[in-house]
Amino acid sequence: MLSEPDRLAHPQVAERCSRLALLPLAATVGYYLLPVTLQERTLVQFIPQLLAYLALCLWASRNQAVWPRLGIDRATFRNGLRWGITTGLLLGSLNTFVILSIYPSLGYDIAFLKATPHGRLPTAIMVPWVTCLIALFVELNFRGFLLGRFAMMEVSLWTSKLCQRLTPVALVTSALAFTFDPFMVNTFQHLHWIAFWDGLIWGAIRLRTGNLSITIVAHAVEVMMMYLAVRAAIG
Repeated sequence: MLSEPDRLAHPQVAERCSRLALLPLAATVGYYLLPVTLQERTLVQFIPQLLAYLALCLWASRNQAVWPRLGIDRATFRNGLRWGITTGLLLGSLNTFVILSIYPSLGYDIAFLKATPHGRLPTAIMVPWVTCLIALFVELNFRGFLLGRFAMMEVSLWTSKLCQRLTPVALVTSALAFTFDPFMVNTFQHLHWIAFWDGLIWGAIRLRTGNLSITIVAHAVEVMMMYLAVRAAIG
């Protein structure tokens, strides 16, 4: 199976309106230029994500083979399930250790997690239903749409095959957009940095395999694992 950058660089592949992915990126940057009073409003925090889904819909209306371009393919789902569970368990173990051991040892309080929207939901609703729904939409946005379009734009800039394969600027940019998503930062405070290495790992998997199912499953498994462990630890 071709990697994502290989497919993006294929001369027979034509994609339109990739630059729409820059809209939510610009909105994320713009958010941090707003007065603090506006940044605290929940609706304002969601503007980058809302613009991302709007851009996704506009992009989808101008292109063919939308699902394969996003990395969704029924034929690769079983493989995505297997590798997604493995990746999710590994990252979930690492991040649970970071949240429950590393952060408290550095003097950070994690008790605030009980007051987050996720923490207030009953476990039977959060696991697995809400978690899976969040994983699906977040991965469609950040790894399927944004990273895929950033890679499409970047791949034509390089003459090096290695850079075309890795598209490092797209990978880091999408990971930073995920990490500094306004709702993410305001909800998880200092813990939002965990999203950076998650974004890099999920993004690298998406680019290398072209299979978004892996990152969706990994995201869901990891969050469920962390949610249950943290809930048991802090009540």
